[in-house]
Parts: sequence; C-alpha cells; structure tokens
Amino acid sequence: MKRLSILLLAVLIGATLTGCALENIAAKAPEDGAEIQQPSDSQDDEKTVAKLIEEFGTKLKLVSLLAPQDAVGQSMEEHYGSYVTDELLAKWQNDPEHAPGRTVSSPWPERIEIVSVEKIADDSYQVTGNIIEVTSTDLEKEDVANRIPITLTVKKFENGWLIDEVSFGSDEEEESSVVYTNNEFGFKFALPETWKGYAIITDTWEGSTPGSSTVEETGPKAIIRHPEWKAEEPRQDIPILIFTHAQWEDLQKEKFHIGAAPVGPSELGRNNKYVFALPARYNFAFLKGYEEVEQILQNNPLEPIQVQ
Repeated sequence: MKRLSILLLAVLIGATLTGCALENIAAKAPEDGAEIQQPSDSQDDEKTVAKLIEEFGTKLKLVSLLAPQDAVGQSMEEHYGSYVTDELLAKWQNDPEHAPGRTVSSPWPERIEIVSVEKIADDSYQVTGNIIEVTSTDLEKEDVANRIPITLTVKKFENGWLIDEVSFGSDEEEESSVVYTNNEFGFKFALPETWKGYAIITDTWEGSTPGSSTVEETGPKAIIRHPEWKAEEPRQDIPILIFTHAQWEDLQKEKFHIGAAPVGPSELGRNNKYVFALPARYNFAFLKGYEEVEQILQNNPLEPIQVQ
C-alpha cells in the first residue's frame, strides 16, 4: 500500500511539472512569434506612394511646356492623367508656366529623387524630393545639371492614390536656384536664374613646355554655356579648367604653360583631388554677356565637393 501511494505521488508530480512546462512554452510563443513582423498597411501605402512619385518623375520630360497651350494640355492628359487628380491636371492645363515639365531641349527633367515620405493624415502623404535635370552629356557620366526642390501631396481616393498638390522650391532655397553639379570631378557652380537651361560643353586643355609647341600635359575642361548662345551671335562662356594637384604645382613652377597669355589660370577652388581654375584672358573677345559673367565670378560661385 505504501509503495502504491509513492507511485501515485510520483505520477501527480510529473503531471504538474509537465503542465508547468507547457504553460511556459505557451507563454513564450507570442514573444517568439513577434520576431516575424509582417508589413503594416502603413508601410505598404508608403511604398505605393513612393512608386507613384518615381513613375510620375519619369513622365516629366515627355511634356514640353513650350508647345502651344492646347498641345500642352493634351500632352499633360496623356502623360500625367493617371498620376494626378482632375483638379490638379486642369490647373496645370490652364497655367502651364507653373506646371512641371520640359522647358528647354537641354537640360531636361529625368526623374524625381525622393528625400522623404511622411504620413500627414490617414489618407494623405507628403513627399519631398528633387527634380533631377540632366543633359545629353550627363547620361554617360551620371552627372546632374540641376536639382529643383519639389513637394508633393498624395491622397487616397476610391480609384487609388493620386497626386493632389505640388509646389516647387523650399523656404531654405537660396536666391540662386540654378546650380551645375559635376560629380565626376567634384564641384558645384551657382548660376543666376537667367542661366536656367544652360548647356555643358566638355573639352580638353593642353599645356606645352616653355619655348615649345609640343603638348606635354592635358586635362579636362568644362564649359558652361548660356541658354541664349547662338552660333551667329555667341555669348560669353564660363570655362573651367580641371587639374590634378600635381599638374597645378607643375604649372605654378612654370614646367608648362597654357595658351599665349603671360599669366596663368586663376584658381577658383580645389577639393581633395583636383584644382579648378579660370583661363587667363578667357573673355578677351568681350562677347555679349561678358559683364554678367564677371559679376557671377565675383560671387565665388564654385563650391568644391570631396570625391573618392
């Protein structure tokens, strides 16, 4: 009898321990399961809104704002219609001057680069970013001609998400919103609004040893050209010579010279790899607009960028 009681007690203790173990496992299950997170509706909406803006950004270059108004309106309907509300589309069709699109042949708006996507209401998001403008030469170098700040409000309707409001620029935007950015060599160059639509001409500078016409050194030259430049009536360019540090030191030591001027180029700025300079007597022909270029250069427009 005593032995039977001991066996029954052991069974009861084992059942109790097993029950406790099962409770502990059940208690841990929610915690372990919490590690596998499913995307929330908010995250899905944010991705949908971002995709909408990116796709809309690829359509900007297809709408020429310089075409006749009826043609512009038709083009907007074709390329913007599935991305914006009817009210916003009508607003742009009636006032193309304040709509996004292509204003010159080059540079053109290539895409919208998203900076942030912020939820401002249950059915609304605010997207901030930049319209990235490029030129034909930029496509090979992934260089950017302009960044135009843009803010878009996206709302959810019965037929999906649509852009409901758009504004350009920002409160922190500087007076000069036209900036040429060269990511290959690392510099920015600020320009006045009158230069919007400028072109970039890539060229090469050549250096010869004193008393010789043999080319000993070469390097890149970026020429910023006014949008109103014409072959029959050229305007003053802004040429920027680009040197390695070693080339610049040799130039200062007169190991070679550039052009026939008795003085050498003047430094505009430098980064960790390159020195940027203005050629001597760059405006000797006194072309139209040379005074404006002189004024631009007086404001120290070149900002170096560190490069890899």
